[in-house]
Amino acid sequence: MRGVIEIERVNTILYCRRWPETVAFYRDSLGLSVEYSNDWFVEFAVGSGAFVSVADAARTSIPAGDGAGITMSWRVADVAAVRSALLDMGVDIGDVRTRWGADAVDVHDPAGNRIEFWSDAPQRDA
Repeated sequence: MRGVIEIERVNTILYCRRWPETVAFYRDSLGLSVEYSNDWFVEFAVGSGAFVSVADAARTSIPAGDGAGITMSWRVADVAAVRSALLDMGVDIGDVRTRWGADAVDVHDPAGNRIEFWSDAPQRDA
């Protein structure tokens, strides 16, 4: 049974003080494609109808969150490969850890927002 609200699209908007650096991170370091942009707002496609937008907090009525209370959790096919690719591009990223039955690694964008990349942990011998 479906609920009354039928979500057709998900867009997370991040209000950032370090707007140019944060836009460059999502575009250049993560390689996300730009769906829309103007001089203070850039929307990136994350996949499967999900988007993340970066807004210049100096140009909005909503203050920057500076990463407080935000974790974007993105499932990927191979978290180790994602970590390796980001390291090769000079991104500061943590080590892969197993938690909640998944292999996961965290990175922070220049505005302080946490991104967790994860994939199912392979079955390990007991």
